[in-house]
Amino acid sequence: MPKFAANLSLLFSELPFLERFAAARAAGFDAVEFLFPYAFEAEQIAARLQRYGLELVLHNLPAGDWAAGERGLACDPRRSAEFQDGVGLALDYALELGVRRLHCLAGRLPPNLGHERAHAAYVANLRHAAARCREHGITLLIEPINDRDMPCYFLTGTRQAAAVIEEVGAPNLGLQYDIYHMQRMEGELAETIRRYFPLIRHVQLADVPGRHQPGTGEINFPFLFGLLDELGYEGWVGCEYLPQGDTQASLAWLHEERKRHASWLDRA
Repeated sequence: MPKFAANLSLLFSELPFLERFAAARAAGFDAVEFLFPYAFEAEQIAARLQRYGLELVLHNLPAGDWAAGERGLACDPRRSAEFQDGVGLALDYALELGVRRLHCLAGRLPPNLGHERAHAAYVANLRHAAARCREHGITLLIEPINDRDMPCYFLTGTRQAAAVIEEVGAPNLGLQYDIYHMQRMEGELAETIRRYFPLIRHVQLADVPGRHQPGTGEINFPFLFGLLDELGYEGWVGCEYLPQGDTQASLAWLHEERKRHASWLDRA
């Protein structure tokens, strides 16, 4: 059975953010992830991680003005200095919080900017960020995101992401594979995971449609969890979904998965 991390940006949202760490531990999670830590002092988050015995497995680089619709800076050549400052800020937090993976949002294609210029800026910024992260033993991740939920997002497919990783050429640059986004964009989840498994360093999940918990839509999650086990995936699977109902009720799928795994271990 894969290891699951609670995404505190989406789960337990009925609670203030700093109270979600305790809720994640009470629900049986050993690890958490979230979008951004920057609204809080690193010491506040570190104290809660330590108090509840949680590992923080992932957060994002700064992504611009999120409330205004910005979704990353990496593909905008006019904001490279701001991007580089953001890398430094993310590393300050990562080192304080023990994070070993940082995700770089590509951003939306800026108006009146051609794809080639955006691509060149994206590659250059990733090379800079990967080099900075490598100094500290941190893996940098890129994630294709579906362009229905995030119109004009620059990175939308697994093949495109793999080509970017190859072009950047950094050994610590990997793929963050989001099952929800890639079901919406590509389908063929199992075959895609098999093909690009050597690049995958982090996985996230939500069901389709609705981006709710596993079991609410069309994706066969037990099959995919078995595939990850078969392939030898040792990373985390982030539960980045919008709970249908309250968060505790939405975790029924996870309790069933744990029971199934315990039963399999008993038989073995």
